[in-house]
Amino acid sequence: MLIYLSETGQGYWPDSSDSMHPLVVKILDSVRGSPAPNVPVKLYKAAADGSWELLNSKQTNKNRELRELTTKEQFKLVLNPFHQHADVSIHFTLPAPGFRTHWELCSSPSQCQSLHVVFTANDADYRYYSIATLLSPFSYSTTAVASEPVE
Repeated sequence: MLIYLSETGQGYWPDSSDSMHPLVVKILDSVRGSPAPNVPVKLYKAAADGSWELLNSKQTNKNRELRELTTKEQFKLVLNPFHQHADVSIHFTLPAPGFRTHWELCSSPSQCQSLHVVFTANDADYRYYSIATLLSPFSYSTTAVASEPVE
């Protein structure tokens, strides 16, 4: 299990028209070069005792995005770290639409079973966050982008 801990950096918010969702999770399959749909994602917040409390659990859509993990009100009130967990093992067992990948042809099982991203949204100003993950059977890379402060 790998846990990535980082403060998010400021950047450009790519979809400013979606002001209803303070957190957008995106997962892309780098082997197939396509979105990773139907990946189960859970969002936790840090509790005072150091444990993780589940906020929500959903799946990425056909465009590899998940926007409904939390509300503006819920996200703004929490100044503690968040923990995003995605069960990616199911993604690599699904057949690729229209073709077989190198991993399927070689009968090589995925070594990347789940991914964990721990991040802090602790700015006094309200921001939108996008966490994007590039996924392969043996590794993943993730980045976080935060918008400029908004009202």
